[in-house]
Amino acid sequence: MASLAVAACQINPVVGDVEANVNTIYRLTEMAKSAGSSLVVFPELAVSGYPPEDLLAKPSYIRKCETELQRLAGQIYGITAVVGTVESDGALFNSAAVIDNGRIVRYVRKEILPNYLVFDEKRYFTPGSGPSIIFEKNDVRFGVSICEDAWFADGPISKLAARGAQVLININASPYSIGKRQERAVMLEDRSKTNGASILYLNQVGGQDELVFDGASMVYSPSGELVSLAESFVEEILYIRMDGSDAGPPPVNSTRAGGSNADFVRLSSSGSDGFEEGLVRVGGFVPLGAQSSTPDPRESAKSFAPKSWVKKTFVPLSESIHESMALETYQALQLGTRDYVRKNGFGAVVLGLSGGIDSALVATVATDALGPDKVHCVAMPSRYSSDGSVTDAKQVAANLGVEFLVLGIEKVHQAYLDTSAEVLGQRFLGITEENLQSRIRGVFLMALSNQRGWLVLTTGNKSELATGYSTLYGDTAGGFGVIKDLSKTMVYRMARLRNELEGREVIPEAILTKAPSAELRPDQRDDQSLPPYEILDPIVEALVELDFDSLDLIDAGFDYETVVRVARLIDLNEYKRRQNPPGVRVTQRAFGKDRRVPITNGYKPWETVN
Repeated sequence: MASLAVAACQINPVVGDVEANVNTIYRLTEMAKSAGSSLVVFPELAVSGYPPEDLLAKPSYIRKCETELQRLAGQIYGITAVVGTVESDGALFNSAAVIDNGRIVRYVRKEILPNYLVFDEKRYFTPGSGPSIIFEKNDVRFGVSICEDAWFADGPISKLAARGAQVLININASPYSIGKRQERAVMLEDRSKTNGASILYLNQVGGQDELVFDGASMVYSPSGELVSLAESFVEEILYIRMDGSDAGPPPVNSTRAGGSNADFVRLSSSGSDGFEEGLVRVGGFVPLGAQSSTPDPRESAKSFAPKSWVKKTFVPLSESIHESMALETYQALQLGTRDYVRKNGFGAVVLGLSGGIDSALVATVATDALGPDKVHCVAMPSRYSSDGSVTDAKQVAANLGVEFLVLGIEKVHQAYLDTSAEVLGQRFLGITEENLQSRIRGVFLMALSNQRGWLVLTTGNKSELATGYSTLYGDTAGGFGVIKDLSKTMVYRMARLRNELEGREVIPEAILTKAPSAELRPDQRDDQSLPPYEILDPIVEALVELDFDSLDLIDAGFDYETVVRVARLIDLNEYKRRQNPPGVRVTQRAFGKDRRVPITNGYKPWETVN
């Protein structure tokens, strides 16, 4: 049976660094050719990086992408390449360039442009149209589609299969969120079985601002069998031999080798008998917990229904996900943090290490992502800090092998209180004094950032951001929020998972079992200001991530006053969230790009719930 020896390159491009991206594409193309591949494939917009956003409004950027792509094409011989790129032809298109024998023989344009959640492609691109293009190489007919084109049962993939494509290649820049990998797997199984064709799903890896791409590229047989699965969050080449099946009749009007008509292109033959299937890592970073044999994501999909955690009893997302999904989430945090720091040119990071669970997890993720020599932790005790908190913070730093500094804030705190009493006739009291301590800590951290060039990592979680349980210009001050999309209960799940991965208490049990507290007043606990997290988190998840109404939650059995209170806090604190730094997105709706709620907003449904 005729076959294609395919090298699917799961790479980590950098948005805007077009020349470096193209150099990587060429290097891996040569590697694939040396391995005997006949076809090498790269992700969506691999030339420009994804998402390029308003860089696409700059004509010079478009010209750079076009010039570098032409340079690349002129170097590729003896192998066919499919490369995601920007195409300018009177309008902008999100396209795949098919390169053969030193030239671009055809562009395939993305037809279905996503415009929801983090996606905003209709702002920049024009949807492709026209007949489906069939390529033939080594007597195998294949078609190319881009990302969203695969998600519609009657979309471009079905049209390609109907025209005789035996192999369907789908290139992607699909961001990670909890459950997304499982959803993709189920969808691809259906597409391959329905269309009776093999499918190669290729996704990029890497962090880009708040987005993180998980790779997890997959190959399915015409019968819907998962044939090959790449690792998550690792740069690698998936080598796979894809056979021609009995899909449909060949297109009419086939032309000689190297020739083409409007919708059929015959490519040169290439590849060698020495081709071997398998996975080859090509990047330098492998997240903690990476597995050479990744479990089939369809299995964990069976046990995860996203709406299940809002029903009785009060089960947060952290208790609803499969173990493999929890591991994916921790790996996403590592890669998202590493790439934000590395791609933005920071040499190291600094954070306030309080002795609490949030900062302990942030320090641990940062160390796993960057190495202990690039992580600096600072304890900043006040008059309200317990001895145990400083001891616990010191132990976390010792377990991680990172630098640990102690900068007591008592003198500065007292100076503020004395000055306020002199000027105002009364010292700062109550919530003002509590927030003052947090802001002093923020000033110290930002000063260290200025002095030493360290990026400040914030330690706030999604539960706090949702309810406004944070201090503007205090614990929100910084450059990147590692856990900003993790609920408090998910923070605990990640911390326990991290200990399990190493088989020891990296994060001490004392931190895992103590009552959460900001320690800004005597004997303070979080549950004095907020509902218990095991009740709060599913309410926040339902209102924010699933767009449930308050009445839906009350009907599901949640306490009326608690739901109304949480809904009110979420709405009133949008102004705070707008001033928070970006952070790793791991849920299907994070605060930021995903959720665009006006700050000035007279719609208050929680006022009318009855």
